Amino acid sequence: MSLRHLPPLDGLRAVALCAVLVVHGMPAWLPGGFLGVDVFFVLSGFLITSLLLREAEVTGRVSLGGFWLRRVRRLLPALALLVLTVVLAAAYLLPGQEPGALRTDAVAALTYWANWRMVLRDGDYFTATAAASPLQHTWSLAIEEQFYLLWPVLILLALRARRPRRLIGALCAAGFAASTVAAAVLFDPMHPGRAYFGSDTRAAALLAGCALAAAAPVVARHPTARRGAAVAGVALLAGFAVLAGGAGAWLYRGGFALTALAAAAVLAELAAAPGTPVARLLGAAPLGWVGRISYGGYLWHWPLFAVLDAGRTGLHGPRLFALRVAATLAVAAASFYLVEQPLRRPWTGPLRWAVGAAAGLAAATAAALAVVAPAPVVAPPVLAAATAAQPSDPAPSTASTVPPVGRAGRRPGPPRVMVIGDSVSWTLGAYWPADPAGFTLTNEGVQGCGIAVLPELRYGGEPHTNYPYCATWESRWGGSTASQDPDVVVVLLDRWELMDRRLDGRWTHVGEPAYDTYLSAQLRRAVDLTASRGARVALLTAPYTRRQERPDGGLWPEDTPARVDAWNRLLTEVAGSHRDRPVVLDLNRVLCPDGAFTWRVGGVQVRSDGLHLTPAGVQRVVAPWLAPQLLRLATT
Repeated sequence: MSLRHLPPLDGLRAVALCAVLVVHGMPAWLPGGFLGVDVFFVLSGFLITSLLLREAEVTGRVSLGGFWLRRVRRLLPALALLVLTVVLAAAYLLPGQEPGALRTDAVAALTYWANWRMVLRDGDYFTATAAASPLQHTWSLAIEEQFYLLWPVLILLALRARRPRRLIGALCAAGFAASTVAAAVLFDPMHPGRAYFGSDTRAAALLAGCALAAAAPVVARHPTARRGAAVAGVALLAGFAVLAGGAGAWLYRGGFALTALAAAAVLAELAAAPGTPVARLLGAAPLGWVGRISYGGYLWHWPLFAVLDAGRTGLHGPRLFALRVAATLAVAAASFYLVEQPLRRPWTGPLRWAVGAAAGLAAATAAALAVVAPAPVVAPPVLAAATAAQPSDPAPSTASTVPPVGRAGRRPGPPRVMVIGDSVSWTLGAYWPADPAGFTLTNEGVQGCGIAVLPELRYGGEPHTNYPYCATWESRWGGSTASQDPDVVVVLLDRWELMDRRLDGRWTHVGEPAYDTYLSAQLRRAVDLTASRGARVALLTAPYTRRQERPDGGLWPEDTPARVDAWNRLLTEVAGSHRDRPVVLDLNRVLCPDGAFTWRVGGVQVRSDGLHLTPAGVQRVVAPWLAPQLLRLATT
C-alpha cells in the first residue's frame, strides 16, 4: 500500500540531511546537527506505522512478507553498492583502516547490526583509537532495520484489539519512556558509545513517530494546539541544533527524548496541513529534491567526506566543505536515479538490462575513482604479533664480535636492549629486524599507555580516559627493568603525553607551565625506573603525526607540530638535568626529514596510519639509523 505523497516531508528530510552534513563537515557552524538523525528516526516511525495501518484499514490484513520485501528493495541495493565500493577502494583511499576491522564493519552494515558493532569496536586498541570507520554511519540504518523487524509484528498483534490505534499509542508511550530511562542509566561520559548506538537507548525517536501515526485522526481535529506545538518544536530543534554538543550528558537524560517530541510536533503540522506557506516552501525545489535523494546522500556522505580530506585536496574549511557537499549530492543523485528508483519497480524486459547496466556503471565509476585518486600511501596491517620480531639470542656471526659488556652487577650474556613506551614504541619493538645487530631486543611497549595518567583527557575531540592498566605504569616499567636487566632502555612516547588533559580543574596540555611540571616529574620518574640497574637510557624524540583530521580538514591538537615540539623540548630539558644523563636521539628528524609529517622516507612507507610505524619503516629506515647507536651505548 502507498500513502499520498507529501512534499513537505521531503523538505524535512532535506533539512535533517543538511544538518548531518554540516556537523560532519563544519561542526562549529551547527554543533547539534547530529540531531538530524533523530528527525530521520521520527519520520521513519511515522511513515512505516502509517503504511501498516493504511494497509490494515484498506485490505483488512497486514502482509509481513510484503512489508519486509519492500524494505529490502528500497534500502538494501544502494547500501550493498556503498559497502562494495568502500571495501574495494579502502586499500587505496583509506590507508588508516585495518583490513580485518573494515571487513567486519562491512558484514555488520549489510546484516544491519552495525550499531552494536560500533559499541564493540572498543575491544581492539588499534581499531578503537583509529579514525572512524568509513561505514560507521550505517549504525542508524541498523537501528531502523532492527525496528522494522519487530514493529510490524507488534502492529499485527495490536490490530486484533478493539481499539488498535489506542493500544499502539500506549505501546509507543511505554516504549518511549523505557528507552529514555535506558539512555540515562546506560550513559557513561567516558564511554558514551553504548548509550549513543544502542537500539534500546535510541528507540524513543522511532516510537515518537509511531505514536504520531497512531494518533493522526486525533491530531487532525485540533489545528490550534497542533500549530502551537509545531512552533515550539521548531524553536526547540533550532536551539538544540545551535547549542547542543555530542558529549552533553543532558542529551541522554532527556535531551534526545525532547528532540524526538519536537520533531514529531513539526511533522504533525506538515502532514496534517501540507498546504500552508511554510509547508509549500519545504516541499519546493531544491529542498524537495534534496529530500528525495536524502537516503543516498546519507549513505555516501560519510565515506566521501573521509576520502575528500585536506591531505588529498589541499583544501580546508568552507571550501573543503563545499567540495564534499557537491560530491555527495552528485553521487546521491546517481544512486537515486540509477539504482534506488529502478530497483523499486519489477525488473521486466529491457528494464532489467538497463538497471544492470546502471549498477555496473556506478561500480565502474567507483573503481575508477579509486584508481585516479590514490592516497599518499597504501598501509599494511599493523597488528603483527609482538613476539615475532624479538629474537631471544644474537646471531652467531655478530655476537662473537661484540665487545664484552662490563656494567657492574649485570647478568652475563650478550648486550640487551629493551624498548618501552606506548603503542608507537610497541610497533618499533614488534617490527625490529630479525638480525639482532649484536644485541638482543625485548619489547615492553604497551598499547594505549604512556606516563601521563591524569584520568580526564580528550582524544580526537571526544572525552576519553586512561585504560585500566595505565595507572600501574610505574610498577610495570620497574618490573620490566628488573626482569630484563637491560644494558640500554629505549623510551618512545608519542601520543598520550600530547593530549588535552584536565589538571587541577582546567584543561591543559604540554607546553603550558603547570602541565609541563607534571610531565617533567613523570618523565624523571620514568628515567629513574629504567636506569635503576645501571642501564643507559635513550629517549627518542616523538615524530610528527597525522592520525586523523578534524571534520573541517584541520588537525586535532594532539597531532599538531606545536604539541610535538613542546614535548621534544621537554625531553631534552629533562635529559640535560637528570643525574643519570639519558641521551636524546632525534627520531623525529629521521621520520620527518623535511621538518613536517610525511608518509614516506626515501621511498619507504614509514607510517601505517599516520601514527604507528610500519614493518618496512622500522627495518629499512629506523633500525639502520638506531641499531649502531644502541650497540655503542650498550658496550661503552
